[in-house]
Amino acid sequence: MAIDATGEAEAAEGMPQLDFSTWPNQIFWLLVTLVVIYFVLSRIALPRIAAVLADRKSTITNDLAAAEELKLRAVEAEKAYNDALASARTEAAKIVAAAKAEIQKDLDAASAKADAEISAKAAESEKTIAAIRDGAAAAVAEVARDTAAELVAALGSTVDAKTVTAAVSARLKG
Repeated sequence: MAIDATGEAEAAEGMPQLDFSTWPNQIFWLLVTLVVIYFVLSRIALPRIAAVLADRKSTITNDLAAAEELKLRAVEAEKAYNDALASARTEAAKIVAAAKAEIQKDLDAASAKADAEISAKAAESEKTIAAIRDGAAAAVAEVARDTAAELVAALGSTVDAKTVTAAVSARLKG
């Protein structure tokens, strides 16, 4: 409460917004402000926001389309890769089979050559063994004749070479 010069208490008027005498003026400025805000929003801010949203939507749509296209390309590339891999495996299997066949052919040829050499050496060895056996048998017969002739001579008898040879041959035959 304010006291004036006369000392009387002045009545408190309260808040000016609640004073009914200023309401028409307040309503006018409220309407002017709302109309200005409406026009600013509808003509400037909202079109810009709508443009940004439309741009975002088109970017997202384009990105999704590009992603789908890239996904299809990736699937095609994977299929081509798998086909190429299968083809390479088939080709590798053919090469391995051809190499195995060639190695087997070379192995068979080398084995046949080795078998032929072994057979030739075995036949040669058998001939050598037979010759040694025949030579050994002849040498044993000769040693036996000489020994028999010496034994008979040592015992004090005389025997001709034909008799000794016939006796040794009969004994060696069994």
